[in-house]
Amino acid sequence: MQCSWKAVILLALVSIAIQYTAIRTFTAKPFHICPVPNPLNCGLGQDVESFDRMCDEYPYFNYNSSRKTHILILATTRSGSSFVGQLFNQHSDVFYLFEPLYHVQTTLIPHLSPSRYAVERRVMLGASRDLLRSLYNCDLYFLESYIKPQPANHTTDKLFRRGASKALCSMPVCDAFSPNDGNIEEGDCVRKCASLNLTLATESCRERRHVAIKTVRIPEVNDLKALIEDPRLNLKVIQLVRDPRGILSSRIETFRDTYRLWRIWRATGRKPYNLDLTQLTTVCDDFLNSVSTGLSRPPWLRGRYMLVRYEDLARNPLQKTKEVYEFLGLSLEKSVVDWIHNNTRGNNDVSAKHKYGTLRDSAANAESWRLKLSHDIVDYTQTVCQHILDELGYKAVNSPEELKNMSISLIEDKTFIPFL
Repeated sequence: MQCSWKAVILLALVSIAIQYTAIRTFTAKPFHICPVPNPLNCGLGQDVESFDRMCDEYPYFNYNSSRKTHILILATTRSGSSFVGQLFNQHSDVFYLFEPLYHVQTTLIPHLSPSRYAVERRVMLGASRDLLRSLYNCDLYFLESYIKPQPANHTTDKLFRRGASKALCSMPVCDAFSPNDGNIEEGDCVRKCASLNLTLATESCRERRHVAIKTVRIPEVNDLKALIEDPRLNLKVIQLVRDPRGILSSRIETFRDTYRLWRIWRATGRKPYNLDLTQLTTVCDDFLNSVSTGLSRPPWLRGRYMLVRYEDLARNPLQKTKEVYEFLGLSLEKSVVDWIHNNTRGNNDVSAKHKYGTLRDSAANAESWRLKLSHDIVDYTQTVCQHILDELGYKAVNSPEELKNMSISLIEDKTFIPFL
């Protein structure tokens, strides 16, 4: 009986591994040979030998990785990633997906356990990399193994936040809106568009020059090394960071049950003995590991990594967006500029207060956490996260009065130059 709990954990991990292996086995697809010389259709599979033979036979048809840009927004929850995702979603030539790795997590690891975090994380990352590779190659059928219930005839209404992707709410995927409708609300897309046809979604993906994916389910840029070095991809990573004090404040307000003990600490001034400190330390550790790698400029990240502080984007959204687009080699369309102007100004509308919304007074929001957290919590966060706060240029506060004095910014002027 003494080892029974170990046996249960071992069986659970073996079960997860078997699920993942089965998914990889039954969804593996042969390499798709292009029937006509159309470079946008190249590199959509996994049989590298067939691909090499084809490019040898048709030298003018060689795979050109610069032809399609693959963009990954690497972030954590409540760091402003939905806002950044929209900066690409509004571009007419970008196929954008909102958190497709949600389906990997809910299928393989529906209930994350702190005691098995390291092992579960490795399983999750392996599956996530495979799915990302397929999605960047516009193989959306690979998603079907992770969507529950599994799509019938490549059709589903269970894709997570389908309405957050403009490409999935417009032609050829959905005919409920005209090109002149402009900004389509997520709820309207879900209500008016029919179930998602993954064949049409794949077609839409292949028609666009760039693919952008947002995720909060990959902890560090190091976890993406295999994808970044994959010659079949042209992957560029935008790592979004935010002051950990702001992230904690936003999570306390948004995930009220999960962060209930933090709210008790804020209300009573007494830290609960059973407070889950990993809810804070994991963010800071992942940030520190990832940012340290990015700023150390290893050769495999040359031209592939850009660090963006949410606060810089919030205070100067248009200028920062121009810098990001320049790094990626994308043209800044008027539709993106218009969206920025319409979504970064103060608004009393209900939609501006939605916890997952992107409409906000961005400059005021950058340091609003100072009015919501107690000095005790802020002081503790500064102690636990001191190294990453220093690395990213976030100043510490030393008193309750300094904390609430909004005339003094806690954000240093710091420039993070992309490694080109």
